[in-house]
Amino acid sequence: MFDRNLLRENLTKCVARVIFTKTDGSIREMNCTLMEDFVPKQSGPTVRHIPRAENDEVLAVWDLDNSGWRSFRLDSINTIEYIGVNRV
Repeated sequence: MFDRNLLRENLTKCVARVIFTKTDGSIREMNCTLMEDFVPKQSGPTVRHIPRAENDEVLAVWDLDNSGWRSFRLDSINTIEYIGVNRV
């Protein structure tokens, strides 16, 4: 299994192509990042939610192809290819 903290740290510095197996068994390829240049900034009034416990087995990332937050289980990752800063 991939190290969540290392993966998160790397994604704050670059874009990655992650290939993983979805819970329905299908294979998914996603270009994602956590770089500030790509992740939308919070704007306007915010609604306070009760904080949820963080799941150490799942990582939420910004999907560059679909412009939205997505997540995947770390144990479902098949490959990760760091592809650098890619202005999609």
